[in-house]
Amino acid sequence: MIREAHVNGIKLVYREEGDPASPPLVLIHGRTADHNDWNGITQHFAARYHVVVPDLRGHGASARPGSYAVTEMAEDVVALLDHLGMGRVTLIGHSLGGVVAYQVAMNHPDRAERLVLEDPPPPVPFRNRPPVVEDDSTGFDWRMVHEVERQLVDPDPAWLEGLGGITAPTLVLSGGKLSHVGADQLAARIPGARLVVIEVGHLIHVTARARFLEAVDAFLAG
Repeated sequence: MIREAHVNGIKLVYREEGDPASPPLVLIHGRTADHNDWNGITQHFAARYHVVVPDLRGHGASARPGSYAVTEMAEDVVALLDHLGMGRVTLIGHSLGGVVAYQVAMNHPDRAERLVLEDPPPPVPFRNRPPVVEDDSTGFDWRMVHEVERQLVDPDPAWLEGLGGITAPTLVLSGGKLSHVGADQLAARIPGARLVVIEVGHLIHVTARARFLEAVDAFLAG
């Protein structure tokens, strides 16, 4: 079911699946994607979770307010949880969605039951990063792409420091040598984080869906 909520001053569109009485789980897509990026995976988890899959601000059918701080994206997610009456939730985020998820876990530790971070860029300066090149894509706000890029290339030092304060049990999935991000660096900074390397590159849940689900299911069942 596709729904919308007006939270944190903007409109957020989200998909909701599963029994509302089941434990809550939130799937957060990567940059330039939307809730459809999790098609199939949403239904997999909805068999035993109450699943919410938002379009982040600047993405999909959600608002394009022109302001795209990653910390604000995390506050949008928390505001959506408040709107839905959800307390502690399992957070699963891919790439930018992983950054948003760990921001929620850092800044609102009482809301993160478990944390799954799929190939998120670590909050350290990127070197030799190619510039963003626009094309005719319209499913997101290009201003968002540029603003997020600046934050990922030169992240706030507080992000790296904050990883050490994450208390939620955490699984970090790395795409290995084929990925352009070093997710293993991030795993080393989160206390007790479990690192699983799946050598398929950045889009693990797309390229190796069965192995992605196997790793996440095993972690959530632990």
